Amino acid sequence: MNQLKTILLLGALSALLVTIGGLIGGGALYVFLAIAVLMNVGSYFYSDKIVLRMSRARLIEREQAPALFSMVEELAHAAGLPMPRVAVVPDPTPNAFATGRNPANAVVAVTEGLMRITSPRELRGVIAHELAHVKHRDTLVATIAAAVATAITFIANIVQWSAVFGGVARDDDGDGGFGALLMALLAPIGATMIQMGISRSREFMADEFAARLTRDPDGLADALSRLQSHGRELLRRGARPMEPVTTSLAIVNPLAGLRGRGAGLANLFSTHPPIEERIRRLRAMQV
Repeated sequence: MNQLKTILLLGALSALLVTIGGLIGGGALYVFLAIAVLMNVGSYFYSDKIVLRMSRARLIEREQAPALFSMVEELAHAAGLPMPRVAVVPDPTPNAFATGRNPANAVVAVTEGLMRITSPRELRGVIAHELAHVKHRDTLVATIAAAVATAITFIANIVQWSAVFGGVARDDDGDGGFGALLMALLAPIGATMIQMGISRSREFMADEFAARLTRDPDGLADALSRLQSHGRELLRRGARPMEPVTTSLAIVNPLAGLRGRGAGLANLFSTHPPIEERIRRLRAMQV
């Protein structure tokens, strides 16, 4: 179901691109799509180096963390994946992320805080979740979504400026310019919401894959609960959160999960589903 949801959301993103591209006409759509693709292809091929540098992660060898290496190796083999590189992030916030353009270039990174507070059972669940992102090539999916969303934003900016300076054609009633401007204003917001929806659906898929890989959905559910509570406590104490780009890749986002007024709107623009919903689904699983 989540795979189907991803396909539908990518389709909606493409349809939005075609619609707003039609406001300019000619070959402009292809020009801006090409620019977006070039920008994101560069990010795709160098994403591992960029993310590791921004998060201050350091690649480690087996002798530096033999238990962690053995756990990653065992789960990667069970998932039918090559052994990824392993990195440790000097961050007290308990978290983990995976990066790399394909399984052969994958990196699984864990924070020092994660290794400090989780049990081996919980850590297995977290690592299995990150390996799921590698297995599903979620970096590629995210790159495609980002390329289309970037193109939409580029085109929307051109349409906005064209409308302001009278460059957008009007229909017989004179409403064409206003309609184009309204579309140009709303399209980037819609693209962002769809892009975030794709990200959230991939998180649910990774949770399910990890639960089946470890045959222990409760282990991952316990880990998610522990990671969220410890992350929020550290933030309340004034700890510096992970870099925003890394937070979006991480298994949990300690800055998300708002409650009360504004929570629903905030979740629409969140890269992660609410932790409570992820835990509920995991608890309900039978493997």
